[in-house]
Amino acid sequence: MTTKKILVAYTTNAGSTTQAAQAVSEGLSNANTTADVRRLEEVTDLAPYAAVVIGAPMIMGWHRAATKFVEQHAEALSRVPVAYFFMARSLTKTGETQIAGIPLCIDPYLAKSPKQADRLSYRERYATVSNYLRPVLKAALPVKPVSAGFFGGRLDMYRLKLWQKLFVMLIIQAQPGGSIDQAFIKEWAAELFTHFDSQASLPKK
Repeated sequence: MTTKKILVAYTTNAGSTTQAAQAVSEGLSNANTTADVRRLEEVTDLAPYAAVVIGAPMIMGWHRAATKFVEQHAEALSRVPVAYFFMARSLTKTGETQIAGIPLCIDPYLAKSPKQADRLSYRERYATVSNYLRPVLKAALPVKPVSAGFFGGRLDMYRLKLWQKLFVMLIIQAQPGGSIDQAFIKEWAAELFTHFDSQASLPKK
């Protein structure tokens, strides 16, 4: 059987997404599938890949490099199965399991219940899955991911630029620290074969 190649393309702000991308690749790799982990900035050709997973942190929206990558490669990405993952330190629990028909996978330790479910604060509205995902979908309409994962990252304030620190402290109000649940991310990645297999004839894990 021919080995299929999956691209795990990512960008990072302070390092957490690098660890998450590696966990995704481990969840995807098996005897019949290999996963290439590469920075978005290094990727120029998507032709060798049967599927693509794109990940980036939330920095006033999904990292600009990730959105730009999807826009630039929209035509190629629309021809293969695609999945997105988002790294965050703040997420409001809304009970949504899908958006625009896209299944959601949400780290249970990341999502927090709002103070009032029927009256979200500005910060709570900003940190909803819908507010994170919909602008990305709109940026490249031909591309519709088969799944979107939202995972908790680590926030090290000293690694952030001044404007990023101000945004985190004043708007998101996320607490420093945190950790990555690599086992949870690997499970999500392995489950992607359920979606990928029907579209790209990828062998299930």
